[in-house]
Amino acid sequence: MTKPEIAEDFTRPKLVLASASPRRLELLQQIGLEPDALLPCDLDETPGKTELPRTLASRLGREKARAAARIALSRPELAKAYVIGADTVVSVGRRILPKCELSSEAEQCLQLLSGRAHRVHTGVCLIVPGGRERHKLIETRVRFKRLSSSEMEAYLESGEWRGKAGGYAIQGLAGAFVIKIIGSYSSVVGLPLYETISLLVGEGFPAMTTWLNRV
Repeated sequence: MTKPEIAEDFTRPKLVLASASPRRLELLQQIGLEPDALLPCDLDETPGKTELPRTLASRLGREKARAAARIALSRPELAKAYVIGADTVVSVGRRILPKCELSSEAEQCLQLLSGRAHRVHTGVCLIVPGGRERHKLIETRVRFKRLSSSEMEAYLESGEWRGKAGGYAIQGLAGAFVIKIIGSYSSVVGLPLYETISLLVGEGFPAMTTWLNRV
């Protein structure tokens, strides 16, 4: 039997990523998904006084998706789009580490992470056409080697830490610091691929259509 072909007039539903992060875009592209629009929003990401890291990641993931969904609804070509939002939070115990913009912040994070384990929480929210929401929270444990002063200085000089939760990028130079990881690597980068595609497929999005006939 010959393999059935997909009808030529098949139209994939629109997909919106509620982020301007190159990392999240690259992760989606890795599994064959090309968003039809990037709709980032400017949110206040300050944690509440007693807010736990996992709660913050879940809340910000939902808020980002909801903000993007509101924009998408105002655009006829995106009104029936699937919208994905995500946020990543790095923590040591109950302490939430910042998304570093200053070298002093990144230095404090590296000193705290050196030689110990920490947790990375990523909250993912999918909003489907009609407004229904699905959520996932992923927790990954990461252990760093003990960093020397010269390693810290070199990493700070690289500037790779800028804008990164916890002051490092595991997919970059900081990958050399990681002794052990328990959980989802892609979640630490910014978007857990298994959970994201599971949410999409579970809601009827033909996420694997682009895999057909790939060389």
